[in-house]
Amino acid sequence: MRFLRQTFTLFLLLGFTTVRAQTLPSPKEHFGFTIGDNYHLATFTQTEAYFQKLAAASDRMELTVIGQTEEGRNQYMFIVSSPENLKKRARYQEISQKMARAEGLTDAEAKALAAEGKAVVWIDGGLHATETVGTHQLIETAWQLASRKDPETLNILDNVIILLTHANPDGQELVSNWYMREKTPEKRSLDHLPKLYQKYIGHDNNRDFYIMNMKESQNMGRQLFVEWLPQIMYNHHQRGPAGSVLAGPPYRDPFNYVFDPLMVTGIDAVGAAMYNRLNVENKPGFTRLTGSTFSTWYNGGLRTTTHFHNMIGLLTEIIGSPTPEEIPLVPQRLIPNNNTPNPATPQKWYFQQSIDYSLSLNWAVLNYAARHRDELLYNIYHMGKSSIERGSKDYWTPYPSRIDAITESIKKASPAGGRASAAPALSHYEAVLREPSLRDARGYILPASQADFPTAVKFVNALIKTGILVHKATSDFSVDNKTYPAGSYIVKTNQAFRPHVLDMFEPQDYPNDFLYPDGPPVRPYDAAGWTLAYQMGVQFDRVLTDFTGPFERVPYGELQVPKAASPAKATAGYELSARTNDSFLAVNDLLAAGLEVYRITAAGSGQGTFFVPASAKAKTIVDKVAQERGLTVTAAPKRPAATDLTKLSPRRIALWDTYGGSMPSGWVRWIMEQYHFPFDVIFAKDIDAGELRKKYDAIVFVTRAIPAASGPSESGGYYGRRPPQLEEIPAEYHATLGSITAEKSIPELRKFLEAGGTILTIGSSANLAYHLNLPVRNALVEMTRSGVDRPLPGEKYYIPGSILRVAVDSSQRATWGMNGQTDVYFDASPVFTLAPDALARGTLKPLMWFPNDKPLRSGWAWGQAYLQGGVTAFEATVGSGKLLVYGPEITFRAQAHGTFKLLFNQLYSTR
Repeated sequence: MRFLRQTFTLFLLLGFTTVRAQTLPSPKEHFGFTIGDNYHLATFTQTEAYFQKLAAASDRMELTVIGQTEEGRNQYMFIVSSPENLKKRARYQEISQKMARAEGLTDAEAKALAAEGKAVVWIDGGLHATETVGTHQLIETAWQLASRKDPETLNILDNVIILLTHANPDGQELVSNWYMREKTPEKRSLDHLPKLYQKYIGHDNNRDFYIMNMKESQNMGRQLFVEWLPQIMYNHHQRGPAGSVLAGPPYRDPFNYVFDPLMVTGIDAVGAAMYNRLNVENKPGFTRLTGSTFSTWYNGGLRTTTHFHNMIGLLTEIIGSPTPEEIPLVPQRLIPNNNTPNPATPQKWYFQQSIDYSLSLNWAVLNYAARHRDELLYNIYHMGKSSIERGSKDYWTPYPSRIDAITESIKKASPAGGRASAAPALSHYEAVLREPSLRDARGYILPASQADFPTAVKFVNALIKTGILVHKATSDFSVDNKTYPAGSYIVKTNQAFRPHVLDMFEPQDYPNDFLYPDGPPVRPYDAAGWTLAYQMGVQFDRVLTDFTGPFERVPYGELQVPKAASPAKATAGYELSARTNDSFLAVNDLLAAGLEVYRITAAGSGQGTFFVPASAKAKTIVDKVAQERGLTVTAAPKRPAATDLTKLSPRRIALWDTYGGSMPSGWVRWIMEQYHFPFDVIFAKDIDAGELRKKYDAIVFVTRAIPAASGPSESGGYYGRRPPQLEEIPAEYHATLGSITAEKSIPELRKFLEAGGTILTIGSSANLAYHLNLPVRNALVEMTRSGVDRPLPGEKYYIPGSILRVAVDSSQRATWGMNGQTDVYFDASPVFTLAPDALARGTLKPLMWFPNDKPLRSGWAWGQAYLQGGVTAFEATVGSGKLLVYGPEITFRAQAHGTFKLLFNQLYSTR
């Protein structure tokens, strides 16, 4: 396997062949300080060297490079066990894979494999690099596992294979160097980091694990879901809720309804081992359940995605920093209760204490795995087998909306004004949870004939990266009287990771969750709905009965490349569909090569199509993109009429960012790099300096860039943190300081627009429309008794991150390539009412709006009827320029491929 070759290569590079060093280097001997010493952090460069030394000296561990990071560093994983187990590692890995996938095994065979195998436990650290306990407990854990000889540790090594994984090498290097730059220890601080601690995405690196855009996510995902498939994974984070030391399992409701119950109770069991050990060791302060905000609803996190793969995914959030801190007095946390059975008292808290707690938690998990290794192996098989069985027959998942429907049915059947029966008739249940049309799908078909098949293949690859079994049609076939072409993909639900399959295709049904009846909503831990197929605009058919066809199995982990025939040599030119995202990549390559590209403006289904005049150079470029991306390129028999063509040229594009880095801006930067758009990153000082039109044609502002028109005048680029002072940061970062302000920045943006520039705003940066006094108003307000508008209260209207459906005017240049309806990611996003007279004059054009009172597609939308008729995207004329306002998060975490075109269409000049 790939990682075995990498391990072998690593040892050759280190110069170790057959003889291991005899002396294990302690952390203090290597780093010059003990892990957990106040005011000291190890850099990744130092850690990498230590890992190499430790692996060379110990026969209990092997060090493997699982891939490169976005900045080009090695990402490491230790494989730790007894020397005897490491010799049979391939066999134990095979057993772990077989048990997790549960394919073709009988219960007896599974029990025999469980008895033979070793539990596999993943422990990581450092994903969020400013949470420095995570990386440093990983270093100390590696040392302790290599050096300890106590009976408990030896038993762990005999029965467990431990995967110690560094989650963010780039972040550790940045954060530790930043902290240690100050020579006086007491002056060291983690504040005011100058850029994101993982390239592009920073803290959002824990939101990437069902799509795996980033290299680090791909590296770890392959180990978790393709190569090793551990029974337990433990994800270390910070920080615990105020007044506690840490938060951990079990977690608060809701959990996701597609889970196997054994996964949920498995978390309970391991969680009990963790807090019991802390109590035995007189280490108070563990809080759980509703003592913290963490739930198991969300998919996409390093820990949470494992839940959808029948793995016991553990998260702890602990306090601690190399700079000593305080556990504050929080009186309500001092009373023992079921959330916090053993409270911590207010006290000074030191880094070493957090390291000690973390090691205790690690050993609790590892000891549990050693004692219950056969159970863990058999249980993951049992969950996989149950998933296969559920996907092989009619099954109804009891989603909250369906339970609400049963309740409503009972109410309607009750006598007017009377009370419902204590035992309602079973027919109410059968009417909903045995309704044939509501049963779960047996599988999904993604037709190769869909308009943006390359993006559909990106979605298929996201599934493959997460260990999902996919099939591909070798020839045309029919299901339910519908014919599908060869090359279509099939994803069936009769597989072990059925929960993840359902979660990627089906809507999330978040329960109505309020603090008390008629009270304020309880915020979800992260998003409420995210269905990836909806976000990516993928066309698929749900099939409710079993089906077969000429399907070949795609090997686990084998990424797909869509095939497209090279276009025939054309005398006139080539056409690229505006409905396919990768057409924009091809156009950018053509423009970069100095070739002419046009868009077809004639109304009709081909409006917005790209036309490229024929030449040998053009054919070479379109052939390359066709082969690498599966882009369909059509040879045009004749050139369209000149009146139907608009010539394109690259725009001079600026993308806003801020000191410390904006995650939404980082995601857009990554997207534009993937699609080969040239751009500059600019900051508030660049805007305030003026003369923007001389340098740029288009400026993109992501959410949280433009401040509200009322209230504080500065943008929220620092996410609630105090902005750094000039003297606090090195001179090289001074140009990135500052925020967008109403006093300085907005007048320059107005000048830019009036001089013919284009500005595109996303999310809350729609505030720019109010700063410019455009004739628009907030659609989500109510009038108070005093006649003043106020935002709708949460008791009436509340939509956290969810997917909604909107109508689209696809005839507008801004929306070319879009369908008449589309799904958008909506997170308390702005919605507008446009002034009728401005609409009549044509100075405002609605682009997207809510056509009905039930736009929810996935997630939670309380009071969604308030949205009906509201405009969620519009174009405004300002002087000679254009302002494009998109309320939804059209580039959300680089997942919302279905709305990327709303950005891309603005990034060309036309003449």
